[in-house]
Amino acid sequence: MIKNFEDLKQMSAQCVSCLNAKFTGEDGKRHVVLCGGTGCLSSRSDEITAEFNKLIAEKNLGDKVTVNQVGCFGFCSQGPFVKIYPEDTLYRLVQLEDVAEIVEKDLIGGEVIDRLLYVDPNTQQKVTKQEDINFYKKQVRVALHGCGSINPENIKESIGAGAFQGLARALQMDRQAVINEVLESGLRGRGGGGFPTGRKWQFAYAQPEGQKYVVCNGDEGDPGAFMDRSILEGNPLAVIEGMMIAGYAIGAQDGYFYVRAEYPIAVNRLKMAVAQAEELGLLGDNIMGTGFSFRVHIRLGAGAFVCGEETALLNSIEGQRGMPRNRPPFPAVKGLWGCPSIINNVETLACVPYILREGKDAFAAHGTERSKGTKVFALGGKINNVGLVEIPMGTTLRELIYDIGGGIPGGKQFKAIQTGGPSGGCLTAEDLDTPIDFDNLVAKGSMMGSGGAIVMDEDNCMVDVAKFYMEFICDESCGKCTPCRIGTKRMLEILTRITDGKGTLKDLDELEELAQNIKSNSLCGLGQTAPNPVLSTLAHFKDEYIAHVVDKKCPAHICKNLMQYVINENKCIGCGACARACPVSAISKTDKLAANGKLFIHAIDQSKCIKCGMCLASCKKIQAIEKK
Repeated sequence: MIKNFEDLKQMSAQCVSCLNAKFTGEDGKRHVVLCGGTGCLSSRSDEITAEFNKLIAEKNLGDKVTVNQVGCFGFCSQGPFVKIYPEDTLYRLVQLEDVAEIVEKDLIGGEVIDRLLYVDPNTQQKVTKQEDINFYKKQVRVALHGCGSINPENIKESIGAGAFQGLARALQMDRQAVINEVLESGLRGRGGGGFPTGRKWQFAYAQPEGQKYVVCNGDEGDPGAFMDRSILEGNPLAVIEGMMIAGYAIGAQDGYFYVRAEYPIAVNRLKMAVAQAEELGLLGDNIMGTGFSFRVHIRLGAGAFVCGEETALLNSIEGQRGMPRNRPPFPAVKGLWGCPSIINNVETLACVPYILREGKDAFAAHGTERSKGTKVFALGGKINNVGLVEIPMGTTLRELIYDIGGGIPGGKQFKAIQTGGPSGGCLTAEDLDTPIDFDNLVAKGSMMGSGGAIVMDEDNCMVDVAKFYMEFICDESCGKCTPCRIGTKRMLEILTRITDGKGTLKDLDELEELAQNIKSNSLCGLGQTAPNPVLSTLAHFKDEYIAHVVDKKCPAHICKNLMQYVINENKCIGCGACARACPVSAISKTDKLAANGKLFIHAIDQSKCIKCGMCLASCKKIQAIEKK
């Protein structure tokens, strides 16, 4: 039980010693850690862990080897990961059948297994250590501190990694001094808006003493985004500590986590962290003998994207329908149950302990003049290195895509990157040298958002991309205000006409006019930013829209009603694989002999073709099927 600062100091010293012994081997043991993030768990990481435990028990290695799971390693396209300390050997793409070999050759024989090492695609050299992989070299872990190195289900490892040191310092400071520290660090909200965190806290602090709340927004709903989930899975105590520091600063004694119910692993680890902190006296009444009391409550969201908007989130916690409120009053004045409340997202709160522990200058040392610190991105789409990355603000898009992301698969050309999810926009090759920060991305017609970054190549149709995001927005609109409820539906109808080959040039004008009206008149951020993907694609890829409405063609051959599958007569060998694969018998022999003079080439009846692509898949070796 930790009753005062001295108790925390003593426990921290013990936990640091134990954690360092694990990393350095001073305890005389080998330590096997496996990625326990959702991505790796879906690739049987749990079963791999169980197999390690089974074989280690069978070979009586229990006193020499430990096995546990940690948070997300980040490099999702190379998982499941296994790392072995103290050598720091990293194995990737580990399968269940590889466990016996790792135990025999590495844990017992001390031999590194070359075939499981990462291979640098540029040099073809095998890399043993995580820090030497290009994916990690330019990253700086602040919000992701501890993720991938500590067991998130063991509070002692979290304390060994610095947990509650920031809180201890804050509790020995004046409340205004804590707010000033956050203000001077330059921390801005990582949920998408980029509002200065310290200013938000200042507004709530200035309200009369009484019931106040701190709310953590863990309702991460952007397609392809998994930043908040990974932080909660990898180091939930960092977010809890950030919430407690915020609570002390504004005078709140209760904090609410609002987390998507689709994140069961994150929720379970969050509950475990709360229970362990309460058991040690680090949550509850009279924390560390300071008189400060704080309790944490967890609420699960039902998956409504609009509940990422802070006032809709508050309504949902209160048991009401998740719909935004009119502002003012703002939540810092009248929020949860009518009391002053601050709402910060998971990543924002995860940065707070670092600022109090290491100091505002350490945080501000990263980033740009107006965007300090680091930012976590979920890098996905047409990219070689899919995963979770944390980079200093000011890193260029080129560095993110090519140095960290490893470029575009198959030698394809980069076309665009969508940042900010449905609220953001597309940035093109002309923007690759743009430093990533809040203001630069907005100036380019996009936004930081919560951190989704979807890369697209030459095979993506940008009209189809805009349609995808508009379909998402139409499904997720709460329907409270007319511009969003009806306007986005009309925009989707226009985009559908265009992709079906029925659009006109007039539709393009109406699309832009609708977009501007929705931006100007919608009630909340969902509607105000909903047209961004359409406006950015219209600005950067107007030629593709024109090709769809004037030439009735989809340059990327994605829109089904504007493309055809045809058989190249010069390549067809008459094998009939395509005809056998066609589900509607649209492919038949012709009377033309193939180049070998033995079999008849085939042709596709366009009136029967349903454009399912089965013929293309069946002809990968010969490549006689083409899109036109």
